[in-house]
Amino acid sequence: MKQSAIAKRRAKHHKRFGSSAKLSLVSLMDIFTILVFFLIVNQSEVRVLETTKQINLPISIAEELPSENVLITVLNNTVLVQGRAVWQQDNALINNSNNNTLDEENNEQLIAALKIELNYIANKRPELTALEQEQGRSVTIIGDASVPYQVLKQIMAACADSNYRNMSLAVQQLLKTSSGGGK
Repeated sequence: MKQSAIAKRRAKHHKRFGSSAKLSLVSLMDIFTILVFFLIVNQSEVRVLETTKQINLPISIAEELPSENVLITVLNNTVLVQGRAVWQQDNALINNSNNNTLDEENNEQLIAALKIELNYIANKRPELTALEQEQGRSVTIIGDASVPYQVLKQIMAACADSNYRNMSLAVQQLLKTSSGGGK
């Protein structure tokens, strides 16, 4: 049986446009692009300092978030500045026979190496903002909970000598527990 021209045209039209609808990826990509930019902008709400598994941070109830600045990591036998080892020794950082302090030779080496690295970082960005001129450059010190405060104090003194006077100590934030009483 022979089809008429109108029937042939209708069959051709049905064959061309009668198939299932295709997914338009353009609008889907637009939505994902907007979502990515939204997540990037709102990412600054949470600041997590990079720590190694070797560090056990002290626990605190501090609520202030850390800012982006120079990072000094104090391990048992190594001191890192911005992830780069500037001082290292074979035995542990503290010497128990000296009442949890470094011996004089290691102390001088640590302070000298720390000052050299901090001055190098400071010289890479010599211009200071008005706040940095008033308070000094910013530094965050991440120290293991077992590192004695005397050693951290010596590191803080070296930072202050290198004009890094705005210091923060990294701690693990203690979660607030809800109390039974009503306030």
